[in-house]
Amino acid sequence: MQSLFESLESLCEGTLVVDRDSRIVWINDRYVKRFGFATPEDAIGKRVEEVIPNTLMGEVVRSGKPILLDILEAEPVPFVVTRLPLKDDAGEVIGAVGFALYDKLQPLQPLYGRLSRLQQELAQAQKKLAEERRAKYTFSNFVGISPATMELKRQGRRAARLDTTVLLLGETGTGKELIAHAIHSASDRADKPFVGVNVAAIPDTLLETEFFGAAPGAYTGVDKKGRIGKFELANGGTLFLDEVGDMPLNLQAKLLRALQEQEVEPVGSNRVIKVDARIIAATSVDLAKRVAEGRFRSDLYYRLNVLSVTVPPLRQRLDDLPVLCEHILENIAQRTGLPQRELDASALDLLRRCPWPGNIRELRNALEQATLLSDHLRLSAADFTNLSPATEPAAATASRADDDADAPLTPDDIPAYSEAVADFERRLIRQALAACAGKVPEAAQRLGLGRATLYKKIAALGIATGSTAAKAP
Repeated sequence: MQSLFESLESLCEGTLVVDRDSRIVWINDRYVKRFGFATPEDAIGKRVEEVIPNTLMGEVVRSGKPILLDILEAEPVPFVVTRLPLKDDAGEVIGAVGFALYDKLQPLQPLYGRLSRLQQELAQAQKKLAEERRAKYTFSNFVGISPATMELKRQGRRAARLDTTVLLLGETGTGKELIAHAIHSASDRADKPFVGVNVAAIPDTLLETEFFGAAPGAYTGVDKKGRIGKFELANGGTLFLDEVGDMPLNLQAKLLRALQEQEVEPVGSNRVIKVDARIIAATSVDLAKRVAEGRFRSDLYYRLNVLSVTVPPLRQRLDDLPVLCEHILENIAQRTGLPQRELDASALDLLRRCPWPGNIRELRNALEQATLLSDHLRLSAADFTNLSPATEPAAATASRADDDADAPLTPDDIPAYSEAVADFERRLIRQALAACAGKVPEAAQRLGLGRATLYKKIAALGIATGSTAAKAP
């Protein structure tokens, strides 16, 4: 051993050995003088941290794992070091040995420079990811001054002050996600993550992993380091569950437990993780009706429906239409580079008389189509004619429905209500797909449905799309 130590002393800038209690049992003369001791005997018997303040030798002894390459910060110059555990024949750790390979970083400058760049890139990526998980909107982004809009903002600000679960109710396209962002931005959790999950857009088989994460190797395809779930990502902040009414029953029980116990268990793991995430849920379906039908758990419904906020449809806030259109047209001009468009009185009158089943999303679609297809800087009612079903006045739509309703039926011709509804949905979806050349995303937008919701209806109703564009991504 003495011969080995002498060889190491000649090859390295410093060498030391510690016992199982992290006390120095051997250190070479040159190394000990770097830390202000006259002879090795002055350091032997002392805990290694008393001699070398920033060392990790004690960690190597505790863990039994080596640290093969590290930089030891010391004055006046740092050292490049390696640390190895020492074990007996039974495999028990009895100490550790450390080598100071260099006292100058020049030989490792290329590696050190690359490490610094990687650390900078990692810090930038983490900062960007944190920014992506912040709320993007405030209440000022919900455009409008109508009584319905002002009442919505009042309720939203009250919800922001109360750190409780919020259920946002409203038709598709009304802006429920924007309100969720705004509630988070106005709350005490504003500087914490805002994580959103669209339940309808994720396959049922992946929802549990998406919510709760997965342990390393839980199943084929999982990253070796595992997967962090949305609950854990939202820890300290807000978790937004969009289209929560489409959640499968088997996952509802696990979500209820996570909400009640404030803890989650990743798939394939026995480890329980404590989380503190505020839940904001949103749905465009009647959850109470789904509870009555047995399609949604009543206990989860009551757990989510602590404080409900209803987002009004566009037809109930028509006073906002002029300022909404101006705002949307300004965004379209900025995004497309086309000239800023305006609406004349005839266009506004037409838009006020439209039913807007798709609400703001459908209004944006109509304005964008008119902007792209018209050369006029001032859009009139003629620029919106036959663009989409949304721009047909409600009276005309109702008239056609009344004509169909007046057709006589015999008692034997009366279908079951569920069959009639299914037939109506089947015809409507087929017509929408035909009008959109089989493009499901476009048809979903025109119908005012979420894309995943339309895919589910197509499968449930047995509709043959006849287009590869209609296949689920």
